[in-house]
Amino acid sequence: MKAVIQRVSEAKVVVGGETVGEIGRGILVLLGVEKGDSEKDADWLTEKIAGLRIFEDDAGKMNLSVQDIGGALLIVSQFTLAGNCAKGRRPSFDTAAPPDEAKRLYEYFVEKAKSLGIPAQTGIFQADMKVHLVNDGPVTFILASREK
Repeated sequence: MKAVIQRVSEAKVVVGGETVGEIGRGILVLLGVEKGDSEKDADWLTEKIAGLRIFEDDAGKMNLSVQDIGGALLIVSQFTLAGNCAKGRRPSFDTAAPPDEAKRLYEYFVEKAKSLGIPAQTGIFQADMKVHLVNDGPVTFILASREK
């Protein structure tokens, strides 16, 4: 399971001209599910994101988590994170989980975040989404459960 996370002052997802998910201060999570991923991967990644100290304290140090600041998550499925661009000019998606399994683990990830007490909004799985964000910093990290 892979995630690109961005510290944001605001973010939203628009589908068909309508906002379907929106947060203020928090983290935009672009989440990709790969073959072989499981609930354990989702648990590890969710807990890592929840506790990652990427928000500044009063001294200006990255010392606070999204939980510490009372922030939220905007979780967006991102199939293309499973893309491999090593050969040729067209990405290969051979490592991407099948849609049914990817959706199940995506929804599990969202519920896990909520169970940790973090407000979470989402996009719509497999929809053509427009993601709007104000990246605060900018602060962006790439996480992969298989690299734990």
